Formats: sequence, C-alpha cells, structure tokens
Amino acid sequence: MNASANACVLAPPAAPEHLRLARRQWLETGTVAEGLIAPALHERWVRSRRHGLSPDGRAPGAPHASSAQLARALDHRHALVSHAKPVMAFLNEQISDSDSLVVLADPQGMLLHSLGDLGFADRAARVALRPGAIWSEQWRGTNAIGTALAEEAAVVVRGAEHYLQRNGFLSCAAAPIADASGQLLGVLDISGDRRGYHRHTLGLVRSGARMIEHQLFEARHAGGLKLRLHALAAGLGSFTEGLVALSEDGWIVGATTAALELLGLPRSAIGTTTIDRVLAVDLGTLLGGRGPALRGPHALRRPDGSELWARLDIGRTLRAPAPVASSTSGATDLAARPVDALASLDTGDPALHAAIERARRVLDKPIALLLQGESGVGKEVFARAVHRSGPRRDKPFVAVNCAALPDTLIEAELFGYRPGAFTGASRDGAPGRIREAHGGTLFLDEIGDMPLAMQARLLRVLQERQVLPLGGGQPIDVDFQLICATHRRLRSEVEAGRFREDLYYRVNGLAQSLPPLRERSDQAALVARLLHEIEPGRSLQLDPGVTAAFCAYRWPGNLRQLANALRTACALMGPDESVIERSHLPEDLLEELGPAKPGPAAEDADTNLRLLAGRCIDEALRSSQGNMTEAARRLGISRNTLYRRLKA
Repeated sequence: MNASANACVLAPPAAPEHLRLARRQWLETGTVAEGLIAPALHERWVRSRRHGLSPDGRAPGAPHASSAQLARALDHRHALVSHAKPVMAFLNEQISDSDSLVVLADPQGMLLHSLGDLGFADRAARVALRPGAIWSEQWRGTNAIGTALAEEAAVVVRGAEHYLQRNGFLSCAAAPIADASGQLLGVLDISGDRRGYHRHTLGLVRSGARMIEHQLFEARHAGGLKLRLHALAAGLGSFTEGLVALSEDGWIVGATTAALELLGLPRSAIGTTTIDRVLAVDLGTLLGGRGPALRGPHALRRPDGSELWARLDIGRTLRAPAPVASSTSGATDLAARPVDALASLDTGDPALHAAIERARRVLDKPIALLLQGESGVGKEVFARAVHRSGPRRDKPFVAVNCAALPDTLIEAELFGYRPGAFTGASRDGAPGRIREAHGGTLFLDEIGDMPLAMQARLLRVLQERQVLPLGGGQPIDVDFQLICATHRRLRSEVEAGRFREDLYYRVNGLAQSLPPLRERSDQAALVARLLHEIEPGRSLQLDPGVTAAFCAYRWPGNLRQLANALRTACALMGPDESVIERSHLPEDLLEELGPAKPGPAAEDADTNLRLLAGRCIDEALRSSQGNMTEAARRLGISRNTLYRRLKA
C-alpha cells in the first residue's frame, strides 16, 4: 500500500433530502449537481459506474464462493482469522442488541467470518452479506468493505450512500488490516441497520483492526528486535502502542499502522528506511546498554521536535550488539533486499532462492509464468507470493484447479455465462473466473489436465485478451497476469497430442521448476516457518530424534504432507508442551518413518542435527556469495551467532 498509513477517508454525511435528490439526478442524468454530496462520495459512485453497475439493479453475476472455496480461503488466511476471531467477539459484545454484524473480509472482498445479531444476520443474508460472498466495489459498488479495500483507508458508508439501492438499509464502517510488511490482509467491518448507526462505530472498528495488527505483529516478530512507541509512557505495552521491527543494523523491516502514524511514514518506508532517520535514537548505544537502559521507557524526539515514548525489546534471536547503519551511508544489503511475500518464502535453499529471483524479474512484465514440480511442492503458495509481490498485489488473485472441475462445468466456470444459457444456469448469469481475475492474476493449477476443447478457447482468450461468455453477447475485454502450474512435463504432453503446442508456447513465458522437499537444504528453517504459521505466538520445536527422522525421510507428499503432519502434531500436543515428539505424529507417517533407534538414538540425532546445521550454513553462505549478513538472515540468526557457529 502506497497511501499514508494514517489515511481515513470520511465523507461528511449529506442531508437526507440532498442525498435523495442526488440519487434521482444520478439515475436520470448520470450526473449530480455540485454541492449535493461530498466529492469523495461522488468519486465512489463514478468508480462503481465504471464497473458497469446500475444503482437500481441487482449485483450482476456477483460471485459467491462455494463451501470448498470458502474452506480454502479460510485455510489460506488461517493466521488472520485466528487472530481476528477473539477481537470480533469483543467488538460484538460492545454492539450487542443493536441490529449489527461484525464481518471479516480478505483482500479480494470475500467475507470470511461474521457474527452478530441473528435477526439482522437474516436480513443481511438477503443481500448476500454472509461468508463466501464477494463485496469488492467491482461487484457491489460503493460499500464499506469494498471501498475500504479500494481506498486502503477506513471508511463509513451510510444508508443511501451505498451505490446499489438494495443495500440502502445498511450503514457500515470498515477499516483495512495490514501485516507487518505493509501488505493488505483484509478488512474488518461493522454493518448494521442504517437507523441505528452510531458515530463511534468507526472508532470501534479501527481499534479492532489495530488490535488484530498488533497480535499479528507480535506473532511474526516474537523473537526479533522491536521498538514499542506511544505518545504516553503509560501506553507502552498496551494495544494502542505502535510496533516497529528492526534489523540489527537499524533498518525498519516491519511496522504496524499505529507505528507508521506515530512516525508519519507511509507503508513504502518499510524495508527502505532506518530508524535514525525518523527518531533521534542511537540504536547502537541502546543495544550496548544493560538492564533498565534497554527496557526503558525512553523519550525520543521526532524531526518536528515533538516527543515519543519508546521501549526497545530484544528478542531471543539477538545475542550481541551490532553497529547501526548510518542514515547517509550507501546502499546496504537490507536496503537492496525486497521485503515482500516472495522474500518470506526464501528460507535458505539455493534452488528455491534462484526460482524466486527469476520470478522477481518478470513481476512487472507481461510474461506468463509456468510453475513445474511434484504435487505438494507449493506451486500455489509460490504463485500467490508472486502476485502479492507484484504491481497487481491489490487486485484479485483467482485460482482455478483445472483437474478438479468436471468437463461439463469447466467452460462455464472459466468463461462465465449469460442468464439462461443452459439448463440449471443462474437467472443472473455468472462472470466466470477469467473475468473475476480482471486487473489481477489468473492462476491455472494443473493446466496439463485441461480438456483439449477448453485449451482452444483459452488460447483464443490469451491471444485476443477478450472473453465471450456462454450464451453469446459481446466479447468482454480482460487484463490479467497469467500463472500456470502442472506436475506433468508439458513438452511430453504436447508430443503425445494431449496438450496444444500453440497453447504451450503461450503459457510457457518463463518456466520455473520448484524443488521437492527431499532435495531442499532449508528443512529446519522451513519447519520453523510452518510451525509459526500454524501456531502463531507459540514457541515450538522438534525433538532431535524427530528432526533426524524428518531429514532421512523422502516426503512423497512434499510441503503439503509436512504441513499436514505438523498441523496434526500441534493439535495433539498439550497446552504446556513445546516439543513435538514421535507420539504427536500421525500414525501413517510414523509407520513410514520406521521405529526409533534404541540406545544411541539421541547421540545419532545430535550428530544428524550438527550435520544438518553445518549443511544449512554452507548452503546459506554459498547462495549469498559469502555475504555474512545475508546468510544470517536466511538462517534466521544474528551475524554474531553465525560467526560463533562457524568457529565451532
């Protein structure tokens, strides 16, 4: 997000008679007399009309996720949903018996979770305000969720300010939620009856969004160097504080919205700015201090001379002070290194690192990306990271599994259909997955399993950049980034006549193979990352014997199998346990791992761990061309720790 972090777009409410007149003029002439409504609201209506929406009509073909699609979305946004649910429950207590709902949506406007008054939930369901529905502006016009996503700011949309007349009974307030790297994660919303709207609702929803960001930040940077900020010393340690993640040489590598507001920084400052540029703080002095000198709180000066209170927290990954980079120094490794979704996947394996760097070079180019690799290596995860790291990150990411759709449905699913195009078709028609990806990324998983007839239609879309829905009508222009994936060798499929050669050259702009888990050298860091995603905020590790068994195992199911095994192990652990042992693993995996070695197993495991650590260090140094700072980052340790391990 490039907008200022403290953006809050609030159009002053128009007088009811002015709003009624404005809507009449808009319907009759397509214009509104100046002064009737705020310019911000007028611009929102203009955006809605550009999407082809009619104010007095239904949302044409507005998509709604199936139960399977919603389940996949919830799984993909597991960390967001798990941290949001308790906050949503708290907000719901504050607005109980007020005909309202608390709603969580993802970056594409899909509603993931809601709770609130059952009677109002029934009314809201009549306009599809329920999990699985898509509430982006593209499909619903001006509404708090979609508009907050479009403007990347907190907004209120009251009654008839909604573009679609059928939503006029609602008054909604929504605030965006971002992760520590500045990526938009979703939106928190409170929707209720327009007659019961209270001006404090926006404050509630903004506070809720900040609480979620605070928890996500703490989970992600649990072991790192953090600066806590607040205008009052007593506010440090509360949910109202701002949080900044720092590298050991002073670069801002993460921040909450509250912190960015306190520092007056845009989200683009994350990964590109040192802390001494915005605060009069000598990080080296603080790191070299002892006891209370580290704990604070300290009064720090902003460039305008005003004061902020701060406390520096040193996490478990920091072992010794490191010099702070001068704000006037030349480019450094951290300054040059992107802080994005692709970087979060780079945990030290040279083959994966090379794939990431190659993919990064085509992020802003109209080049199709073809991902190849065994089932379960993380092709969709990689594709989503490519999308979130590129210029289309704030637009839809639409994934279609070509192998999971029946031949009779894949055409309607991809290309959409007009009302009544076939028996059983929705009376509103459907836009199709290709149109849903307009402006964003279309991910075709298992494209090697697409029927030949559909391959011909897809080729035509890729050539002409237009899609023709089933049932006829005019072709519709589409613009999307194409990423395809397959576990098959498409060249062999072409030779066997099962895949069109002309389509092969269309989808094969840049072919990139992802390594299987058994060939990756970063298993230790990968396990740590997965455990953090599964149980954010909980410090978990593997028993040495389990680590040794994992290293020797071939992992036929790759990352999917590893993630499922770890998820099961976490579920079987007691609340006071922190070490995953063999007893926590699924029975089928235990059978494949074989029995634990008697007697010297611990010694064998310790030897295996030392060998694995040595191999990880060697690979990290090799892939970073001997750059110690970069190698330490990939290993998740400080440079001083790396020096000690090399000496050992």
